[in-house]
Amino acid sequence: MEQTFGSFVREKRMACGLSLRGLAAKLEVSPVYMSNIETDRKPAPAKEKLDHLIRILGLGQEDTELLLDLAAKSKAQQVSADLPEYIMERDIVRAALRTAKEVDATDAEWQEFIDRITRRGARGK
Repeated sequence: MEQTFGSFVREKRMACGLSLRGLAAKLEVSPVYMSNIETDRKPAPAKEKLDHLIRILGLGQEDTELLLDLAAKSKAQQVSADLPEYIMERDIVRAALRTAKEVDATDAEWQEFIDRITRRGARGK
């Protein structure tokens, strides 16, 4: 069974020994809302709540990135409709985007990357 945002949160909550009501109280949401998230009847909450959830659950970098990836999958389109599947199916693409974000890649650096990939694609035709 594919892991979802809700199942991931439930797993991490239980690993921390928190009840659903306890997590809801710490996150300052209703237990019903928290239950709806864990059962995937509601998508992931807003970024501020996600950041708070990450702190409450004490997630490391790998689990934080997975939580954010699963949160994005749970929501309506957050980027152009042709991109989410490509991004979410490829770990290396997410890693590249996160790296570019961390180093604040410039437009020139992105254009250089695009040009390199485009040249490679043209050679293959």
